[in-house]
Amino acid sequence: MGRPRKIDRDKVLDAAEAVVGDVGAAALSIDAVAKAAGITKSGVQYCFGTKQKLIDAMFRRWEAEFDQEVADLVGADPDPITSIRGHIEATMRTDEVENARSAVLMAALLQTPEERQRAQDWYRQRLDDLDVSTDLGRRTRLAFLASEGLFILRCCGLMDVSEAEWASAYKDILEFQASPETGARGERGGARRS
Repeated sequence: MGRPRKIDRDKVLDAAEAVVGDVGAAALSIDAVAKAAGITKSGVQYCFGTKQKLIDAMFRRWEAEFDQEVADLVGADPDPITSIRGHIEATMRTDEVENARSAVLMAALLQTPEERQRAQDWYRQRLDDLDVSTDLGRRTRLAFLASEGLFILRCCGLMDVSEAEWASAYKDILEFQASPETGARGERGGARRS
């Protein structure tokens, strides 16, 4: 009798992302992932147990990779402002492949109220320690929301954003976040120029 082969969980997660990307989140099933990964349904169940646990693993892997990108930019234990700025910079660095992957994960994650709650908690966690009683805290929150809005518009295909426009918009977002002279209207000093 041959020795059972070890199943690579990351390859199964890659297959799950491919299923969602190719045929949509509604088509994500243990059977579809098994076929895409070239293993049995019981092999997928051995790795993850249920579809929900598979989706959780997809999110945890994406979250860990993104958090590592941010940590690489800002170091360990950054203050809230630096952490969010790192989040914005990591988002800015995403390419078309990463955008497509993120769209796949968002589609998979937003299927049920529990999955939406997890995404809401993830976003809320990014802003919870930010002191929005300060001008810098408010600018940082607005920059975060603007960067996530642009990211979602682009990765979900709701708006065509060229590489040049993407880079320019993120440059503006980062400059706005860092500038103590930017007022509520977006003008220097807060007053409208004539």
